[in-house]
Amino acid sequence: MEEMVEELQEQRIQQRQDAKKIFRRSKQKIKKNYHRKRKKAPMHQKGDLMAIQRTQFGSGLKLSPKFLGPYKIIEVKPRDRYNIERVGNHEGPKLTSSSADLMKFYSPG
Repeated sequence: MEEMVEELQEQRIQQRQDAKKIFRRSKQKIKKNYHRKRKKAPMHQKGDLMAIQRTQFGSGLKLSPKFLGPYKIIEVKPRDRYNIERVGNHEGPKLTSSSADLMKFYSPG
């Protein structure tokens, strides 16, 4: 009887190890596929003029511009994040932070 219990315990341990290996391989495959199509975020410098994407939507905003600006980068933070400050007197927050994927270079006009 004790032999059967030990054998069962060894089988359970082996199955857990096999499951961990399969999980690791699957995780690596998913990560590789995700990074294959992902492009690097553009790097911006302190002082660059940017336009930020409007993130609040509501009634009456259908015809309003999709980007607000100009904004000046005042601080570069890790992980493609930036603290920005409004330049001029236009719609939008005075100070805010934004990620690189929600910003583009500002071009007047």
